[in-house]
Amino acid sequence: MSGLYYSALGRVLAEPAPAPGGAGVPTPVKNAPSELVTAVGKGLGLVAWAGTAAGVAGVLITGLMMAISHKRGETSEHMSRLGMVLGGCVLVSVAGPVVNFFF
Repeated sequence: MSGLYYSALGRVLAEPAPAPGGAGVPTPVKNAPSELVTAVGKGLGLVAWAGTAAGVAGVLITGLMMAISHKRGETSEHMSRLGMVLGGCVLVSVAGPVVNFFF
């Protein structure tokens, strides 16, 4: 078993080192149809706008529920709900730049 290991290791070490600077690595070109790029851009813009609107609505609704509960003298778990809404807002606001960075 160790002979097999050492023979495989010898073959790996005998391979030539890759050329410096990444020579030989293919570089893909962006050649998507312009109509597709425009349609995807519009779709992502619409989704981003809807996510932002949903986040604002969520913060307003949570604040309204907190105000009503406070007026009634009730205690409830609105701070955790507010944290989830704000976490969702951060996720929506960070998604666009992350996608632009990778694509």
